[in-house]
Amino acid sequence: MSDTSVYENPLLSRYASRVMAENFSDDTKFRLWRRLWIALAESEHELGLNITQAQIDELKKYADDINYEDARRFENEVRHDVMAHVKAYGEQAKSAKGIIHLGATSCYVTDNAEIIIIDRALDMVMKKLVNVMDKLKRFALRYKDLPTLGFTHLQPAQLVTVGKRATLWLSDLEMDYYDLVNLKNSVKLRGVKGTTGTQASFLDLFGGDGEKVKELEKRVVAKLGYSKVYGVTGQTYPRKFDYNVLCVLSQIAQSAYRFSNDIRLLQHMKEVEEPFEKHQIGSSAMAYKRNPMRSERMGSLARYVLSLPVNAAVTASTQWFERTLDDSANKRIVIAQAFLSVDAILNLYLNISENLVVYDKVIAKHIAAELPFMATENIMMECVKAGGDRQELHERIRVLSMEAGKNVKQEGKENNLIELIKKDEMFRAVWDKLDGILDAKNFIGRSSSQVEEFISAEIDPILKAHAEELGEHGEVRV
Repeated sequence: MSDTSVYENPLLSRYASRVMAENFSDDTKFRLWRRLWIALAESEHELGLNITQAQIDELKKYADDINYEDARRFENEVRHDVMAHVKAYGEQAKSAKGIIHLGATSCYVTDNAEIIIIDRALDMVMKKLVNVMDKLKRFALRYKDLPTLGFTHLQPAQLVTVGKRATLWLSDLEMDYYDLVNLKNSVKLRGVKGTTGTQASFLDLFGGDGEKVKELEKRVVAKLGYSKVYGVTGQTYPRKFDYNVLCVLSQIAQSAYRFSNDIRLLQHMKEVEEPFEKHQIGSSAMAYKRNPMRSERMGSLARYVLSLPVNAAVTASTQWFERTLDDSANKRIVIAQAFLSVDAILNLYLNISENLVVYDKVIAKHIAAELPFMATENIMMECVKAGGDRQELHERIRVLSMEAGKNVKQEGKENNLIELIKKDEMFRAVWDKLDGILDAKNFIGRSSSQVEEFISAEIDPILKAHAEELGEHGEVRV
């Protein structure tokens, strides 16, 4: 039951999925801290330090049984979250109390845990991203042949197809996918580095044996499921990693924002519509409205994510030698909320892309209003083939086009250019060919083939690599 008397983060209460919220929970973080302390103690034991198996077993016994009340009490006393949890853990694993956190600095648990949490979150984003790509692929193939007006400068332009336009959204996500892959491949733990990154405390514990210190780090990292570690650090892992993370999340948000804007514009034109549920209300005043609230929400959340990389850039720029603590409170907010926002954005993207409604008759109506102008070159060339004078035909087409344009813009009537051409003797040679010339599919170029080729060559290999992760659906919570 939520407490309505205090602020509640809407990312948790309204937008993001529970699985992403759990990933950034205190419970996840503190369990990872205990895994890190166990891995350190085990590795130190294996390399000959005076730590017993019984102590390790007791640490493992309480690995997931976190005594939060004790931790809160200690933190109120010492004003240090890591030491509060060291003390709380020691209250449970009494025999191991003296060896918990041996040789480590706070960032051993905080930074390594943060990297693991981010890495897991990237996996969650990856899964939803490829599922969105799968939905858009299906949509693009379904509508690969359906002509629609193209737009440049938001003005009617050469025809494309509905499916071809969808490949533009897919192409954006494909770039995001490979950026995400590269980021995942760059993930490294901070490792076992000590207070200023020199490993001095561990070198002292092992009597100056540097090889054992190196082996300690290797073993700890392996116990956590990783193989790569930063070669050098200060007290923290490089904060440029956070910047890289937020840049990739921003790129995904940019792609989603572009899609959401296109859908909003298409819904305005009544050509394509996001899902609208039976009892959904578009407006409290105007009962007839079908507002694109999903797309608007996507854009709203995306706008927030786009603002975050500069925050991480400032943090990375102001680390002050081996570290400064003015990143800590900031990171607690920014990293988690960036992932929660992108998670919510992708939930919406999944929901919309799987349930888009296409109104082909409206699309055809809009094509009919513009195609006569676009077809004038084809009409003129057919007349030239029949013996007409190109320059005279061009001038006559220009005059008739101006007349039709006036009919549309000043009189508010339909485009009557074709009717005017059918009455003009200069164009008699094409009167019986006009229906064929005006077939919209004559104006879509290679749109259909491009859809098939792009998906086959670039999208299908990605989806094949993630075949076991496909089948997700987007949930709109409220």
